[in-house]
Amino acid sequence: MADDVTHYDAVEAYCDRLSYLPGEGVQLHAWCAVDTYDVSVRRWSSDVSHTEPLWSATDLPGHAHPTPDNADSHGCGWPAAVTIPTSSEWPSGMYLVTLHAHGAAHDRAYGYAMFVLRAKRPTGNPLLVLATNTYNAYNNWGGRSLYTGGHQVSFDRPWGRGMLVRPHVDNLDRKSPVAAPGETADTDGVAYQAYRWEHGYPGYMSSAGWWTYERRFVEWAERNEIALDYAVSSDLELTPDVLNGYRLVIGAGHDEYWSAAQRDTLDAHIAAGGNYASFSGNTMFWQVRLSDSEAGRCRNMTAYKYSAHRADPVVGSADQHSMSGMWCDPLVGRPEWRSIGAGSAFGLYARFGQATPRAAGGFTVYRDDHWMLEGTSLRYGDQLGGSHGAVGYETVGVRLGLDEYGLPYAAMPDAAPHTVIVAVAPASNLGEGDYPKSVAASSDQCDLEFVAERLYGDTSTDSQRRVKYGNAVMLTCKPSGDAGGTVATIGTTDWVYALDDDQVSRVTANVVRHLGG
Repeated sequence: MADDVTHYDAVEAYCDRLSYLPGEGVQLHAWCAVDTYDVSVRRWSSDVSHTEPLWSATDLPGHAHPTPDNADSHGCGWPAAVTIPTSSEWPSGMYLVTLHAHGAAHDRAYGYAMFVLRAKRPTGNPLLVLATNTYNAYNNWGGRSLYTGGHQVSFDRPWGRGMLVRPHVDNLDRKSPVAAPGETADTDGVAYQAYRWEHGYPGYMSSAGWWTYERRFVEWAERNEIALDYAVSSDLELTPDVLNGYRLVIGAGHDEYWSAAQRDTLDAHIAAGGNYASFSGNTMFWQVRLSDSEAGRCRNMTAYKYSAHRADPVVGSADQHSMSGMWCDPLVGRPEWRSIGAGSAFGLYARFGQATPRAAGGFTVYRDDHWMLEGTSLRYGDQLGGSHGAVGYETVGVRLGLDEYGLPYAAMPDAAPHTVIVAVAPASNLGEGDYPKSVAASSDQCDLEFVAERLYGDTSTDSQRRVKYGNAVMLTCKPSGDAGGTVATIGTTDWVYALDDDQVSRVTANVVRHLGG
């Protein structure tokens, strides 16, 4: 298979919106290479494949509609094939749409789509916001993603293979696998690439998506009898009252791409006394702009990223602050650490390529008396999550200083108020030649050189050293000061891979229960 998975499967589909209220109809747009196919809908749970569907339809006629050359940036434009009638009694959740093409080869007979049902009103549960902007950024279905030359990507296309569903495997499908004792770390991602090519998955398969990240958090919550309500990234822009009434909002996994209105909604929630828990790495790194939005849905997402300061049309205008580059870029002037206490300029990668390739994979505890660690028995200097590689792939950190007692603090002049650093792990930005050999990185898209140039004006050795040596952090802060809510940041994408560890699980539960009430 080619790295472009467009029409690799015999049936593919997308929903006309990412989220709905219970009782609204879901328009399913489908493409099918065979005569007939079936559709079923299930609310996600740990045993989703063994539950009875909430709705299904069989023997639907297949149509291989034309797919435009610009489907990646402007959408597929396929007509609606069927309307899924959700019930007003269906609870908030992630709903998996499974399509089965009759007579197709087994490994290409299934396609998947998803939608989220929001709660009709706050239930008292924490609200989990799925990072669908980040899903879209990595999705190259139809041609390009934001990582392969695209500057605009469309939500009106199928999610790429493996983003929603794939078989359970042990350690092979993650970007920062855990090396067994005595093994050499797979710094070049050889095992990952072999696995994904063998099974027909694109390279971004484990960089974003439900299966890799939020799915793990949701199944942990289910095991711990923690009920959740759901929303998606764009809801915070299109339905800004979606956070009203929630004590705790949660992000998990890889939540990299945020629009200004999305961030405004979260900041307002915190300023009003609401809490936020980020179990995510590389969080809020890039600003994006959503477009063609109407009636609770958006069509497209724009991000110029590494070329934004040169190519984004808003540069030099009164709207320059909306430039679709880094949030911490001087032209934007709104670094992410003002909202979540940490940022990837101070540490972006761990156990990935030549970024801390043989690190312990866990956090080193400093403040063992913090409420995050209650009931864990962890003491100063202990490792948290190392056996499961809790610190891995992408991270957020702070500029560290040590106080008179040898304890870390956030040394940035614009650090979030009341920042308390609980635990730390080494992390690094990657320069040209440092990425895994299995990952293509253009010379103008290497984070070390790029971040150094944007923050310090050049790529000199001194500037690069300022952004090379960083960290992943566990911290709490109060971005709006005493009157606002609390943010807990556990700054690593791979925290969700370690939720089977008793101490990692206890920390996660402590955060959810302390901030969620």
